[in-house]
Amino acid sequence: MNKIELVDVTLRDGHQSLWAERMTTGMMLPIIGRLDQAGFNALEVLSPSFIGKCVRDLSEDPFQRMRLLHQKGGKTPLRVNAGGLNVFGTDQPAMLDLFWRIMAETGIQEVRVSDSWNDPKVWKLRAGSASKAGVKPIINITYSISPKHTTDYYVQKTKEALKLKPFRICLKDPGGLLTPERTRELVPLMLKLAKDTPLELHTHCSTGLGPLCVIEAVKLGVKIINTSIPPLADDASLPSVFNVISNLRVLGYQVDVDETSLYPIREHFEKIALRENFPVGRPVEFDSAQYIHQVPGGMISNLRNQLKEVGAEDKLPLALEEAVQVRADFGYPIMVTPLSQFVGSQAAVNVMRGKRYEQVTDQSIRFALGHFGGNVANDMNPDVREKILNSPRAKELSRSSFQELSLSELRKNLDAQSLSDEDFLLSYLMRKEDIQKMRSKGTSVDLYQTESLDLSELIKDLSSVAKGNMIHISKAGFNLTIG
Repeated sequence: MNKIELVDVTLRDGHQSLWAERMTTGMMLPIIGRLDQAGFNALEVLSPSFIGKCVRDLSEDPFQRMRLLHQKGGKTPLRVNAGGLNVFGTDQPAMLDLFWRIMAETGIQEVRVSDSWNDPKVWKLRAGSASKAGVKPIINITYSISPKHTTDYYVQKTKEALKLKPFRICLKDPGGLLTPERTRELVPLMLKLAKDTPLELHTHCSTGLGPLCVIEAVKLGVKIINTSIPPLADDASLPSVFNVISNLRVLGYQVDVDETSLYPIREHFEKIALRENFPVGRPVEFDSAQYIHQVPGGMISNLRNQLKEVGAEDKLPLALEEAVQVRADFGYPIMVTPLSQFVGSQAAVNVMRGKRYEQVTDQSIRFALGHFGGNVANDMNPDVREKILNSPRAKELSRSSFQELSLSELRKNLDAQSLSDEDFLLSYLMRKEDIQKMRSKGTSVDLYQTESLDLSELIKDLSSVAKGNMIHISKAGFNLTIG
């Protein structure tokens, strides 16, 4: 009864929160074997946003990444954290089904299903699509703070999630907004409703309270906790696995993760951070302002860059303050992707223009049109919504309507009849030139070596990820070609 299981999110949320998804496949492969054997309940390794990052910026095949992680691991279930593929505002069910078939084929076994509005209709579509492919759905009930995100709201959302009979449910706190007091209010109610359905906790450290909320949740009966490995822990990321294990064991709980096997993983990523000048997560001081503006850490850096480009970086505090008003005007959306970006960008525009909604972004217009879900007709400030929708651009965007299409119709529209399923999915999500650039690079993977290996081990590792009949190794004063 005192056993606590841990889910590792280092390769997904850790590097998404701190390294802007810049971790390459070659950085992951040298440590996946150790990670796989450490005793975690699951390893979270992908979100749909990684697909664009892999193809566009890293020229890597995201599906090959999943296959290689599965091949070099295989013991611990691999997991995706996913909203949907609603790149045009609404999921195409046929593309969702294709996505999950591909994910299952690459070795993915679990998914944490999200919706920016905690909408049970969207949960049902996304969880059902994953289930059809044999991927176990865990429904995220995303935490937020606003006049409408009350205790009764979360009780109702827990009931709606459980009606879908998920593998598990998860109290997801991407903004690090949970407090120990709020944890003590919500967790007992959710556990009572969940009964035999396990409840996970996923909380970030943006306000410094993540580790305390973990302790409170475990004391109340939560048995599964999400953690990350330093230097990809703390800060905007999740609690450090080392800190969580230490605290839980002191309190008398059993944790079967072998933390000593994680030290080489920590050292591997510390060396990468040093060489690549990537951020290192540190425990943060408590910040009350985070509970007011609720802008995620990654979004704050984007806002800063957006303002810097126009010489207005000093207006960041004003933009964060304005985000509070924009979020209220928009009906208190949860500050998660993509809605947090919409709120933050419009707040920046308002500050730069010196007048609210004099200029509005396309995303704000589409939000007001309901393209991204939510009951915007009832929840938005009616005067703000009317002002946004009276713009000439809104009249253009309002003419675009969603039409559910079959796979064959989608293939025809994209001129993708001859493409493989994987390239067809990429062509749905990405620009053709980015895909061609990625494919032109080939399928070889450059292992990011941070440990000293003898020559036979190096050749073995290279052979496991490279296709071809020749290996060439060189350094100063030494050249070796094996063919």
